[in-house]
Amino acid sequence: MASDLYQKGINKIQELTASPDSNPTGFMNIGADFQDIAPDLTKYVVEFAFGEIYSRPGLDNKQKVLTTITALVAQGKPQIAMHIKTGLAVGLTPEEIVGCIMHLIPYTGFPSVLNALTVTKEVFKEQGVTVDTSALSS
Repeated sequence: MASDLYQKGINKIQELTASPDSNPTGFMNIGADFQDIAPDLTKYVVEFAFGEIYSRPGLDNKQKVLTTITALVAQGKPQIAMHIKTGLAVGLTPEEIVGCIMHLIPYTGFPSVLNALTVTKEVFKEQGVTVDTSALSS
């Protein structure tokens, strides 16, 4: 039987990803690939990251995901793809996601932003998403 905190985390993941009960973690890679060497990793990710941190009050889901994207761009982490998908799932527009990443140029540098935009472009292509760049023309 899953703990209350684990279930709270699963519920938050389903809220963020709109994933069904048959696949409650949806596109989230939360440690299943490491069952052979770290079988309790998924439990920690679900309970701590989603049951405790993502479930805290104060920010709405869009703000939480933008904050996560910002941190991942700054650190150059590959998990950004998963959180770009989450951003789309919680209702962020492609323009908001790209705008967030572009805003980070003076803070994280061009290489971090270029890498993040490369991943974002791949996710958008996979999801059939386009960016309206008409307002960006000078």
